[in-house]
Amino acid sequence: MPERRHAARRPARPSLRRRLLTFLLVPVLGVLVVDAVVGYFVALAYSNRVHDADLSDTALTLAEMIGSDALRGELTAQARFLLEYDPDGRNYYEVISDRHGRLIGNAELALPDSRPVDVDAAPRLYDTELGHKPLRGAVMRVANRHDDGDTLTIKVAESLRDRHQRAREILLLTLPMQALLIIAVLSLVWFGVSHGLGVLEPLTARLGRRGHDLGPIGEEDVPVEILPLTRTIDDLFARMRNMLGLQERFIADAAHQLRTPLAGIQLHVERVGNTADPAQQADAVAHIQRLAMRAARTSAQLLALTRTQSPDLPDHDGMAVIDLSQVVPEAVSMRVHQALALGVDLGYEGGETPCLVRGDALQVQEVIDNLVDNAFHYAGRGHTVTVSVSCEGDDAVLAVDDDGPGVEEAFLDQLGERFFRVPGVDEDGTGLGLAIVESIAERHAARVGFGRSALGGLRVELRLPQIAGT
Repeated sequence: MPERRHAARRPARPSLRRRLLTFLLVPVLGVLVVDAVVGYFVALAYSNRVHDADLSDTALTLAEMIGSDALRGELTAQARFLLEYDPDGRNYYEVISDRHGRLIGNAELALPDSRPVDVDAAPRLYDTELGHKPLRGAVMRVANRHDDGDTLTIKVAESLRDRHQRAREILLLTLPMQALLIIAVLSLVWFGVSHGLGVLEPLTARLGRRGHDLGPIGEEDVPVEILPLTRTIDDLFARMRNMLGLQERFIADAAHQLRTPLAGIQLHVERVGNTADPAQQADAVAHIQRLAMRAARTSAQLLALTRTQSPDLPDHDGMAVIDLSQVVPEAVSMRVHQALALGVDLGYEGGETPCLVRGDALQVQEVIDNLVDNAFHYAGRGHTVTVSVSCEGDDAVLAVDDDGPGVEEAFLDQLGERFFRVPGVDEDGTGLGLAIVESIAERHAARVGFGRSALGGLRVELRLPQIAGT
């Protein structure tokens, strides 16, 4: 027989309607049960009050019958019938004389355990038992009209069956009406929840017509209860727009910046194929190598710039505490070999006092690399580049100075703009290094400044807020 394949059962999706109805209907049903229990005890209390009144009347009636005729050991058949008759249970009575003892009765009934019963007082009601059978009794004491000085104790009692039967009858009379009321309430709850959720339909239809629109949802037709949800979605849309904007800008920048080197590479590849002269081929290959390196550097810096602008990176308050006096020297030492190869005198200046800031060590490394690269490219062979760290007031200052040609004051304000390169500089560059520094500085709540260096060239400094107490 072919083997049967059972599809895995998917968990039921959460339903707002089912959740609301559960939270509303279950308590309502619980209220119905509690109401039935309370209703029964209320009916029982009412039944007890009525039967207690009848029991007191029975004791008074027996006292009247005793007072109208002297007792000679028993009652008439009619009187006994009236006292003992109970269609749902059994009635008991007993009359005891202080002087002559037990006169009449059909059971030996106990007296209440509380204070003594006063003569000629109203009947006292109490709970008692007869052979482990619970009874409700009434007792009273009256003077024996036929024997001066003698006192009679009259006790009557009845079973509790009739009381509980009457309570159940009252409950059964009221319960159907309460059940109908509960059913009506449940129906109204069901209708109210279903109708109330209908206010989401215009919003759902509007969102369905948006297509690829990532604009804010707005609040004109949004119920107050789901405003936090729509605002969270708006925040998500804003982050998505930012990410898509970064992606689109990266693609546009890459297309713009890589078009020239790629076109140059294609041109020199054609030169290699169209000439047999080794000197021209070598020159073309050198150009291809230089353009490929430029394209690679441009791609790397475009990625770095996009990465620094990503909203997923932690903000200033979420960064760790780092010591610039330790991070910066380590970063500079990693560039010494490159400086020697380029003929640049790279040095570091800084004290031993810690300069604690809140930041990202990797991004600080990115800042140093870009500033040092910028100095290497524009200062050139035979010049000096100095990286320094100092604490000035509330700021920690990271600076890079060189003794190169510097930048004219008219162009200082444009440094840090994407793709800006100082006119007249022959050295190829992407124009992205200082833009990356600006972007990282913004995330660190830092300020970037450009000016004339004491060495004669350009000075770029990054001022980061120190942590209080350092």
